[in-house]
Amino acid sequence: MPIISLIVPSEAEGERIDKYLTSSLDGLSRSYIQKQIADNRLYVNEKPVKSSYKVCTDDNVSFDIPASQVPDIEPENIPIDIVYEDSDVCIVNKPQGMVVHPAPGHLQGTLVNALLYHLDGRLSGINGVLRPGIVHRIDKDTSGLLIICKNDIAHASIAEQLKDHSCRREYHAIVNGIIDEDVLTVDAPIGRALNDRLKMAVVPNGKPAITHLEVIERFNKYTYVKLKLETGRTHQIRVHMKHIGHPVMGDPLYNPIKPSIKLNGQVLHAKTIGFKSPTDGEFKLFDSELPDYFIKALDHARNS
Repeated sequence: MPIISLIVPSEAEGERIDKYLTSSLDGLSRSYIQKQIADNRLYVNEKPVKSSYKVCTDDNVSFDIPASQVPDIEPENIPIDIVYEDSDVCIVNKPQGMVVHPAPGHLQGTLVNALLYHLDGRLSGINGVLRPGIVHRIDKDTSGLLIICKNDIAHASIAEQLKDHSCRREYHAIVNGIIDEDVLTVDAPIGRALNDRLKMAVVPNGKPAITHLEVIERFNKYTYVKLKLETGRTHQIRVHMKHIGHPVMGDPLYNPIKPSIKLNGQVLHAKTIGFKSPTDGEFKLFDSELPDYFIKALDHARNS
């Protein structure tokens, strides 16, 4: 049984233990954590606590996760758009609204379930049983291209390219307001928001994060932009756009202004991806069409 140990940082002082663990342990739902607490699998300073316990700075949290709680992920015949495939990788165009990988309590309907079916289980295992083949990801309500690795050698190769920034990733987005500059670079560190552990924010002690922006088209109330990621922090584009005063249109977390059209999330699409092929060493570049929801939002922005 894996045991996770955490020391509570000062910025989490006063949070409920179940909320703190949900934001700190990627992939575990709050209901799952509450069940483990009820089963006395969680200790603070070597004593069991209830879900309502409020953590203190430097609390020692020990969390015993039973292996039996991580079931096999079932392949599902869910249609997916595979735009390229070879012996090492495949490129998938993920639709808006699809979760990338399962988590305890949410084990069906994800991209991984679909990949297990369509690729007959031929996926890398470095990221564990819940994330086979997943070397990077995009948010549920962000659409676009993802690299899926079919073996561990390919996974290590793509992971290294992501780490040294040689993997090319370009996004298109519609953001609130008019950006005056034609090009700009946002260089601002990102970490957990101090007042809301479920959000990310630009914080002084965050991890380095760099986003390059280029304006494609300006409207009365919005700007259509292309964004290149130099780093890949959680919610990086969404946080950086909020930071400069131009949050992504329809973003439920970082944009308080609701658009006058119905959207199911942020208007953000991973349009282009490029990398050095683990198979033959050649640089491969893939581009995707804008999805229908994005085109609808563009029409709205032009007529706003």
